[in-house]
Amino acid sequence: MKQKIVFIVGPTATGKTDIAVRLAKKISGEIISCDSMQIYKGMDIITSKPSPVLMRKIPHYLIDIISPDKEYNVSQFRKAAVKKIREASLKGRIPLLVGGTGLYMSVLLDGIFNIKTENKNTRRKLYNEACKFGRARLHDRLKEIDPAAALKIHPNDTKRIIRALEVYEVTGKPISELQKHRVGLWSKYDVKIFCLNMNRDELNRRIEKRVGRMFKSGLVKEVKKLLKNKISRTASCAIGLKEIRDYLKGGYDLEAAKQLIARNTCLYAKRQLTWFRKDKRIEWVNIKPGDKPQQIARQIFNKL
Repeated sequence: MKQKIVFIVGPTATGKTDIAVRLAKKISGEIISCDSMQIYKGMDIITSKPSPVLMRKIPHYLIDIISPDKEYNVSQFRKAAVKKIREASLKGRIPLLVGGTGLYMSVLLDGIFNIKTENKNTRRKLYNEACKFGRARLHDRLKEIDPAAALKIHPNDTKRIIRALEVYEVTGKPISELQKHRVGLWSKYDVKIFCLNMNRDELNRRIEKRVGRMFKSGLVKEVKKLLKNKISRTASCAIGLKEIRDYLKGGYDLEAAKQLIARNTCLYAKRQLTWFRKDKRIEWVNIKPGDKPQQIARQIFNKL
């Protein structure tokens, strides 16, 4: 029989961490973070990391593993996550992948290219072109060389547009063609994927409350400390860094910074849902107002 892997994914602020901890207790699981920002040390409040109390209850991996001045990519994540999945399985534990980074989930399930597809100079040139002429120009070029990829990638998703163009320039092959030959964990394990969701108004309300808690917990102080040092391009994508930096420069007041972070987080949650809705392997778990984490964990447990 294939070994089991469980994914708990979904947009930010749906309570993935609390639910996953309770589920891990029921299934003898170990949690492996599937979040592109919680890997960074010192970015605790801004990335809403699990509390030390929760992490003591259940083993957590791939959290606080790299300095914010370092770049981190999906290839590095996949290598580290696969290692932790194997280690957990060998111990007789069930790997529980938890997070909202859809791309991380995808590279685990479906694999990654086994040929070199990266070139920093090419990527830098494409980013400069996007800044100078706009991402629409790059998306139009992608339509010409890889119509299939252009259909899947939103015209506003600069990062993925550039990635697709980079792959084509490095390999001479469309990324949509290369993706057909990837092999991931989907065929090797008994995989169950659960995506948490809730009413949009309720989700936005939760996001606003979370942002308020982040400020009360010392978000501005944390960002000030981070900004004293170099921050990598990947780490700088964390929502809140730019907003707090501009507030500190006098661009707007604290209340405006809060509203911007809440708005940008709501937009991010919308993009997360768009990503997950494209994957037909996912089983959706709808959370109603008043539902407790233990109730949702029990619901998922019963589905396993």
